[in-house]
Amino acid sequence: MTIAVGNDHAGTEYKFEIVNLLEELGHKVINFGTNETDSMDYPDTIHPTAEAVETGQAEMGIILCGSGNGAQMTANKHQGIRAALCWNNELVELTRQHNDANILTIPARFVSLQQALGFVKIFLSTKFEGGRHANRVEKIACS
Repeated sequence: MTIAVGNDHAGTEYKFEIVNLLEELGHKVINFGTNETDSMDYPDTIHPTAEAVETGQAEMGIILCGSGNGAQMTANKHQGIRAALCWNNELVELTRQHNDANILTIPARFVSLQQALGFVKIFLSTKFEGGRHANRVEKIACS
């Protein structure tokens, strides 16, 4: 699978470890994030990440910023994106099962690195349940 990754300065450290994990799991990574810890504007890296997922260049995405809020808001401006801000395992699992989220948003300042790596594994291994959820998901995007 090809995974697009985007981050701001607050997510750089975690991003490097997440990319390593993804590559160890055999995934191709497209890194749109900053590799620096100097302050930068998260939309500059999140929009290209979301566009990659929206256009099919990547099957899924992972984005990180300090709180996760700005990154999620930015990604969700794209019609084909369902970015979910998650801070525990249950949320990660449910957002895939019920919402068919295609971008995982991690709040780097509020979870540990080990939690973040666990979220990535859950996100990539959990399938959308479809059924009653499919109709709901189809109603999310604006026309």
